[in-house]
Amino acid sequence: MPNTYYVYIMASESKVIYTGMTNNLENRVYQHKKKLIEGFSKKYNTYKLVWYDETDDVTAAIKLEKRIKGWLRKKKVALIEINNPHWQDLAKDWFK
Repeated sequence: MPNTYYVYIMASESKVIYTGMTNNLENRVYQHKKKLIEGFSKKYNTYKLVWYDETDDVTAAIKLEKRIKGWLRKKKVALIEINNPHWQDLAKDWFK
């Protein structure tokens, strides 16, 4: 059975954004929400999952993550707002 890899964007209330890649989206989002990892995401409170994509190709996931990280903020915002115009937390009910 192939693995699934996720490229995702987390955001804070003030719309600071963090882009990452993982093979366990639920666990990684939990880590962001509980501030379990030191660094940018903890510092800027990027706890809302606002966008993600999935693939079974780890190389494609890494390339997409790097591509998105290289984009200007305006293009990242446009990507989020295509399917999530109000920046809702796509994982808000995952951990109840």
